[in-house]
Amino acid sequence: MKSFGYAAQSKTSPLTPFDFERREPNPDDVVVSIEYSGICHSDIHQARDEWGGSIYPMVPGHEIVGKVTAVGSNVSKFKVGDLAGVGVIVDSCRVCENCKADAQQYCVKGAVETYNKLDYTGAPTYGGYSNNIVCHQAYVHTISPKLDLAAVAPLLCAGITTYSPLRHWKVGPGQKVGIIGLGGLGHMGLKFAHSFGAHVVQFTTSESKIDDAKKLGADEVVISKDAAAMAKHAASFDFILDCISAPHDINAYLGLLRLNGTLCLVGLPETPLSVAPFSVVAFRRSLAGSGIGGMQETQEMLDYCAEKNIVADIELTSYDKLAEAYERVIKGDVKYRFVLDNTTL
Repeated sequence: MKSFGYAAQSKTSPLTPFDFERREPNPDDVVVSIEYSGICHSDIHQARDEWGGSIYPMVPGHEIVGKVTAVGSNVSKFKVGDLAGVGVIVDSCRVCENCKADAQQYCVKGAVETYNKLDYTGAPTYGGYSNNIVCHQAYVHTISPKLDLAAVAPLLCAGITTYSPLRHWKVGPGQKVGIIGLGGLGHMGLKFAHSFGAHVVQFTTSESKIDDAKKLGADEVVISKDAAAMAKHAASFDFILDCISAPHDINAYLGLLRLNGTLCLVGLPETPLSVAPFSVVAFRRSLAGSGIGGMQETQEMLDYCAEKNIVADIELTSYDKLAEAYERVIKGDVKYRFVLDNTTL
């Protein structure tokens, strides 16, 4: 199936127009005409090979929304014209214990990611900076027409990446929860933690973000560069969600956890973080991580967002401004997620 999009040809090249082919749809496949695709910091890391192992040419993008244009003969979940979304993975083995437990993102065989991966036939996957995508119906999500479609796109990564750990650690009323970083991930974590009824403290290095954080639901805002302000919160948090994708001192935040508290990483810095053993030994603290969510949980998150009218705060951009958008993401100069408008493709 003829497709086109924007691709990185190497780790140093800008993204440029690229013609390629996707598979013809199988009986269980859904074809989605892409209308919007979010720009995730992961796209930049992988396009620039900052995590290693990148496959070129690379069409990034795993926050995909659009309309169904074709369905295979076995598809019952979708019909032509339906709104649909595709997130970070497009396949998994479906038979391992994790897949059976609806944790497909932790597939023992290795889930097939939406781009920069080889599928189980050995063919490269291409992502959402493109006009269409073909995907097995089990990895395609229904989207409510009640929400702004462009603002839904980031829910497919930033949304589920923060929703899943907050649900897993049962964040809710009576808990003190911290969100580190107010970017694409952080602003969604803040919205969800507030919606779940927790007392939410937003950590940021930017005083200019204080007002925004409060508007998004923060009960308190702490400037993390202020040692005295940090010290006031020592040993008081039940749960902290770390949404930073740049190198930072994690020990400063581990010290804020109370007995049996957990700090969960969802941001992915390109260099390892240094953890002082006493930071976790004290107060029996836990340092954990979480990756997106299973297919059922992702749909649950999308339905919850439709019910509660939660979407990402976005800035629409165009394909001719991709390089500028990437640089602005790195600088944290976006409120709070860029979304590509495919009418500009």
